[in-house]
Amino acid sequence: MGDVLSWEAVRAYDFRGALARARAGRAWRWACVVAAGLVGGWLGLALGGHVVTPIGPADVTFALVPQWRGETVVDVAPFGQLTFDTHRAPLRVEATISDIRLAAAEEMFTDPDSINRMAAGIGEDLREGVIALAVRALLVAALGALAMGLLLFRNVWRAVGSAAVSLVALVASAAVAAATFNPSAIAEPRYTGLIAGAPQVVGSAEAVVSRFTRYQEQLAGLVGNVSMLYEATSTLPVYEEDESVIRVLHVSDIHLNPASWAIIGTLTQQYAIDVVVDSGDLTDRGSAAEDAFADEIADLEVPYVWVRGQHDSMGTQRAVAAQPNAVVLDGEVREVAGLTFFGAGDPRFTPDATRLNPGPGEIAGLGEDQAESVAESGEKVDVAVLHTRAQAEAFDGVVPLVLTGDEHQRSTRSGTEGTRFLVQGSTGGAGLGGLDHGSGRPIPYQASVLYLDAETGRLQARDDIDLGGIGLTSAQVERHIEPESGRPVGDRGSESGDAADTPESTAEG
Repeated sequence: MGDVLSWEAVRAYDFRGALARARAGRAWRWACVVAAGLVGGWLGLALGGHVVTPIGPADVTFALVPQWRGETVVDVAPFGQLTFDTHRAPLRVEATISDIRLAAAEEMFTDPDSINRMAAGIGEDLREGVIALAVRALLVAALGALAMGLLLFRNVWRAVGSAAVSLVALVASAAVAAATFNPSAIAEPRYTGLIAGAPQVVGSAEAVVSRFTRYQEQLAGLVGNVSMLYEATSTLPVYEEDESVIRVLHVSDIHLNPASWAIIGTLTQQYAIDVVVDSGDLTDRGSAAEDAFADEIADLEVPYVWVRGQHDSMGTQRAVAAQPNAVVLDGEVREVAGLTFFGAGDPRFTPDATRLNPGPGEIAGLGEDQAESVAESGEKVDVAVLHTRAQAEAFDGVVPLVLTGDEHQRSTRSGTEGTRFLVQGSTGGAGLGGLDHGSGRPIPYQASVLYLDAETGRLQARDDIDLGGIGLTSAQVERHIEPESGRPVGDRGSESGDAADTPESTAEG
């Protein structure tokens, strides 16, 4: 009997009426206002919670996004993201480099003091960006909640209440983020995307942080040295054009140093260069982001013969080949500026730690195959261009002149079969890697002007040019006359060694 009464009581209970009464109560109305405030504020932040702030030569987009896990994310497209567990509030802070302002970047290389001014102003730029982001976040969150309240309630006061709820929630979240902020999280990033290899590339975050001041000083020295190089190259002698001579500027191992383009451009003009030959390592990592560095080649307005180095990728090779005046050699013979060149890229790609690169024996074997191919083709090759000495050795007696790089130190010798081997130093001062070479002396910027007979294609003389490395402003030019052998390359009995390296004249500035 009791069960029947209970069931009838349940059936008699007016659920709809109870629901209507609950909806008419204050608790329900306030719950709806709070929900509208939270949802509307979230939509407002998602749609408009971002600002663009200039920091140094870059425009950085800061964004504030609600999410359960608090973190700071730095997006360095196209390489990937770095994520830091900096706080515990339900907010995600995003920073994305949206644009690099070329004018500001170029100023760093024309004004030595600009990098110091930039470093001093970054803190203020960052502070202004964070303040602007906070103000905009509060504004768009309140507007989003207000719009949501008007849409749901069609009541101004309830909509204002929703806006107030969003503001309170955002301010409270910001306060929690500030209270739980962990500055040491910068030393423990999580890497995603291509940048996942960053620990192997730049070392641990702790080491980078501890060495930052030293690297900043060295970088400032490098940038400051650019203006000194401009002045140094302006003191070099100017040579008149001679139609019987082909002038070749041999450069190598630029390693992403922008100062090199100023040097190459100045030497090309002052020496009336007919063709520039680059024996590799234009970049440091061969990454897609470095491809834009090759765009400077087009400004030289003379042919630019290039072979791939061990730090250059196939992507780098395509970027160089895209320049209108570039001639990329990778196992073929080409005639350029009245000379016949053979060139081949380095088979290694050392920045990729997962790749199994060939050893010295395999590289030498590849060079032997290439030299044999040139010899059997019957083509008269004037100059062979390769990146490394091991690959070039087999060309002794096959071509009269071989140009290489890789060693970051200039040297020259005559092969037993009469071929002249010229190893160029680093025209980029070994790039930023030159800052840590450990020898205690700056690595000089080196290049050579080669004078070849326009009729025979044979080397007659060369000017070796050394420009002072970081911290130095000297410029030295040494003239070397190539002796007449009186016989074609390939005859045995030639004197080995470097008899041609007696300077005829030296100019210093």
